[in-house]
Amino acid sequence: VACGSLRASLDQLTTVACGSLRASLDQLTTVACGSLRASLAFFPLLQVALRPKRTLQPVKFLIVDGYPCESREELAASGVDAAHAMFTQMLQAVLPSADSEVLFLSDPGAAIPDDLTGLAGVLWTGCNLTIHDPSDQRVPAHLALARKSFEQGVPSFGSCWALQVATVAAGGEVKANPRGREIGVSRKIRLTPQGIEHPMFAGKPPVFDAFTSHLDEVTRLPSDSDLLAVSDYGIQAAVIRHGRGSFWATQYHSEYTLLAMSRLFRARTPALLREGFFATPEEADAFAGRWEALAAAPHDRALRFQLGLDDDVLDPGLARREFANWLRHEVTERGG
Repeated sequence: VACGSLRASLDQLTTVACGSLRASLDQLTTVACGSLRASLAFFPLLQVALRPKRTLQPVKFLIVDGYPCESREELAASGVDAAHAMFTQMLQAVLPSADSEVLFLSDPGAAIPDDLTGLAGVLWTGCNLTIHDPSDQRVPAHLALARKSFEQGVPSFGSCWALQVATVAAGGEVKANPRGREIGVSRKIRLTPQGIEHPMFAGKPPVFDAFTSHLDEVTRLPSDSDLLAVSDYGIQAAVIRHGRGSFWATQYHSEYTLLAMSRLFRARTPALLREGFFATPEEADAFAGRWEALAAAPHDRALRFQLGLDDDVLDPGLARREFANWLRHEVTERGG
């Protein structure tokens, strides 16, 4: 009897002891694994914290202002902002950290940089040269710079003259527009099927208006191009690929403001009178004055109605959408 009781007591004690030991081991394993997992999860964060910090350098752009000195002075006399200044303002509005340098390529002695690869991009303003005039010795420098940016794979963006330079540099054709001057607002610009799908026009309506001023038109795009937008005045936007580079360009002016456009009417009044846009100088002055009034009060419904202007030209975010899309797609997303 005594021996049986002793064996039962020993069995019970062993069961209790083993159960406690297993529970203790399970608890210890859970705590240890949890601590290990926490340590492993923390390790990458520790690596990031200890990693040497890299100083980000501002991205730099070359702004090509093609207006000759005398033309810049003429525009300034009418209060028109310099073409490069409007591009600088647009760049700073979209990418405040950007740096830029201006090249007055039509001025005597202007030199084309040998190496463009340190640039995030090349920005081309409008210009009053005629690209199909073989007697103008200032034009070849523009074509040479455009070809160099293509060859070196540096992305480019520009307005008006830019589309014409990119076209001719890559083998296309530009001629005088038989419809004559288009100035003020280019109406009912329509995206092509390619334009609707292209990132240049992300967030842009399929039909819109835009500020404009030009006499020539692209009559034939280079072979490796995407026609993105058209109007009754011809080609309005395209992407041109050549060599290692690409050039996003519009015939209209994303960089223009309402005030700049009103001042341009004043600067171009003699030509507009000759071409029948206005009957008298007083009529031209009154028209420019209404644009200036709307610039001072852009939400004035009466002036918007009278001038036929809406947010597609009056809202800077919408008017500059093509440029912002170029920056994102061609520069920042590619590590420029």
